[in-house]
Amino acid sequence: MAKKWYDLFDVDTQSFVYGMQANAVQRMLDFDYVCGRKIPSVAAIINPSGRDGFHKAFFGGKEILVPVYKELKDAVKKHPEADVVVNFASFRSAYPTTMEALGYDSIKTVAVIAEGIPERRTKEIIAEAKKRKKTIIGPATVGGLKAGAFKIGNTGGMIDNIMESKLHRPGSVAYVSKSGGMSNELNNIIARNTDGVYEGIAIGGDRYPGSVFIDHILRYEANPEIKMIVLLGEVGGIDEYQVVEAIKSGKIKKPVVAWCIGTCAKMFKSEVQFGHAGALAGGELETADAKNKALKEAGAIVPDSFDEFDKKINETYNALVKKGVIKEKTEPEKPGMPMDYAWAVKMGMIRKPTNFISTISDDRGEELHYGDISITDVFKRNIGTGGVISQLWFKRQLPDYGHKFIEMVLQITADHGPAVSGAHNTIVAARAGKDLISSLVSGLLTIGPRFGGAIDGAAQMFSSAYDRGLTPSQFVDEQKKKGVNIQGIGHRVKSVQNPDMRVTLIKDYVKKHFKATPLLDYALEVEKLTTKKKNNLILNVDGCIGICFVDLLRSCGKFTREEADEYVSMGALNGLFVLGRSIGLMGHYLDQKRLKQGLYRHPWDDICYLTSSQ
Repeated sequence: MAKKWYDLFDVDTQSFVYGMQANAVQRMLDFDYVCGRKIPSVAAIINPSGRDGFHKAFFGGKEILVPVYKELKDAVKKHPEADVVVNFASFRSAYPTTMEALGYDSIKTVAVIAEGIPERRTKEIIAEAKKRKKTIIGPATVGGLKAGAFKIGNTGGMIDNIMESKLHRPGSVAYVSKSGGMSNELNNIIARNTDGVYEGIAIGGDRYPGSVFIDHILRYEANPEIKMIVLLGEVGGIDEYQVVEAIKSGKIKKPVVAWCIGTCAKMFKSEVQFGHAGALAGGELETADAKNKALKEAGAIVPDSFDEFDKKINETYNALVKKGVIKEKTEPEKPGMPMDYAWAVKMGMIRKPTNFISTISDDRGEELHYGDISITDVFKRNIGTGGVISQLWFKRQLPDYGHKFIEMVLQITADHGPAVSGAHNTIVAARAGKDLISSLVSGLLTIGPRFGGAIDGAAQMFSSAYDRGLTPSQFVDEQKKKGVNIQGIGHRVKSVQNPDMRVTLIKDYVKKHFKATPLLDYALEVEKLTTKKKNNLILNVDGCIGICFVDLLRSCGKFTREEADEYVSMGALNGLFVLGRSIGLMGHYLDQKRLKQGLYRHPWDDICYLTSSQ
C-alpha cells in the first residue's frame, strides 16, 4: 500500500547510509529486528573512499551481507525501492552529496547529519528540496524515527534504551525538537507518561534547518494515528511562531504540549549561545520566554518550567484517554534481542573457551608485555636480543652469559656462503622475481638434518647416550650397528688439521662461562674416536651448538631437569639455526635484488656466482 503524504517512513522503508558507519548501520538493523521487520531498513551503504563489495552485519541472530557501493548512482540503480538517504558525509562533502541525492526521483527524504555546513549551502539545499517536493531533516541532526517501523542512524541510542522507551512499537504521541540529545530525552519522557511515541523528528540545531517545526506538525495533524503533539523548541529563531499561527487559524486542532528551552538566557547580561548554531536570540521575539508566552496564548499547553513538562504531557494524555480519543492497548511482550558478543564479554556476562591459548606475550594492557616483562622494562633492563628470545621461548630470563650465548649463536649461524642449499634456493627464488617472504621460505624449507636441523638431532642423540650411561665408545658402536650417522659429527671441508673456527669460538666461550659442560666434554671424547677413523669426522657447528645448549639448560639453574629435556625433545634448539640463518637469507635476497637492478657490481660477485654454480 502506497504511503500517505504525511508518512515519511513505514515498516517497509529502506534507505541508503552514506558513509561507512558500521555502528549506525548495526543500530538501524537491531531496531528493525525488535520492530519485527521482515526486510532490513538498510538497502546499501555508500562508501566513496572504498570500493564495491559487502559489509557483514547482524539482523537479529543471523549474519547478513549489506551491499556496499562506491557511488550513490550505482546504489540507486540497483535498489530503486530505497527512498531515504542517511547522509553521514562530513560538512565539507555534505552539500554535493545531498544535492546529488535530491536529484534522484526515487529518493524522497534526506537526513543530513553533519554540522558546520555553510548557511548559503544549506539554503541552496532547502531550495532544491522544495523545488523537487522532497524532505530534508537536518543539517546538524541525529535524525528521527517512526516507532515500530524505521529509524535514522543513531537516533534513540542503543537497543536497551530503545526497548526501555518502548520504541519497538507505535504509541499515540508525535514530537518534534531541534536537539538530537533532547529528542532522546523526549523518547523517555513520553514513554513514561503516555502509551509511547508514534514518530519523532529532530530537525537539527542549525539556524536554517532543512525542514522546520510546522512542516512536521502539519504531517502529524493529518495523520489519524497521532492523537497529540509535543513540541520542544529553544531560544533563537522564529520557527515556533509558525506553529502559533497554525494553532490560531485552526490548522492544528490536536493538543500541542510545547516548551522552548533557554529561558535562563535572561539571567545573563550579554547574549548567550546555547550550543546549537541557531540557539541565540537575535531580538525579543527570539527569546524562549517570548515564544513560550505566544504558544500559551495561542492555545498550546505550556508548563511554567521544563520541570513540569512531563506532567503536562501526562495530563494531556490522560484527558484524551478519558474522552475516548486514545484507546489504551495491552502492552505487548518485549521482543527478545540477541546480545552482542563483544558487549557481553566486556560486561562479564558470558564466558567462552578460547580456541587456542598463547602465554608468551600480551598486548591487551597499556603496553606490550613479553611474558611478565613490559616492553619498557625490556629496554630499561637492557636484556638484549638474547633476553627477548629467552623470554619468548622459555618464559624466563637466562643468566647474562646465556643471553650472550644465544646472540653468539645467531651471529655464527647467520650465513655460510651462497653455495649451501638454503642460500642457493633463496638466490634462485629472488632472481626469479619472487617476493621477500617467498624467497626466504624457499631457503628455510631446506633446513633439515643435513642442513641446520642437526642441532636438535645432535642434542637429542648425545644427551640420550650420556643419560643412559653409555661410554663414548659404546655410543659410537651403537650407532654403527644401527647404520645411523651420528648427528653433529662430520664436516665437508673442515678437519682436525683445519678446524672450524666457529666451533672453536663456541667451545672457548662455553668453557669459560658455563657452570658445567658434561655433555660437551662427552661429545669431545666421541670426537676423538670418530676422527681416528676419518679426520673430518669432527664435532661440527650444528652439533656443538645443540650440545652446548643442553648444558646451558641443565646447569644454569633456571630449569628443572624435566623442563630442560622437554625443550630439547620439542625441537626448540633448531630455532636458533632457523632464526640465525634467516638473517643471512635476507641478505642474499637483498643482494640479488640490488644486483638485478644494477645498483652495484664487484669482482667478489663473480666469485660468489662461480662458487654457487659449481
